[in-house]
Amino acid sequence: MSWASPSDFFAMGGYAVYVWGAYAVTAACMLIDPILAARRHRRALQDVDDEVLS
Repeated sequence: MSWASPSDFFAMGGYAVYVWGAYAVTAACMLIDPILAARRHRRALQDVDDEVLS
């Protein structure tokens, strides 16, 4: 596929909403997943500490 201008590129042949939406959802998942994993890890370590101390 060839684009005559940057606006043609960003329009993605009329499928821009789907293409850029998919990129946005993927980027959001890639940003959120490590944050949630770190929170689960900290919570698991805290649970282990609580079990050891009690």
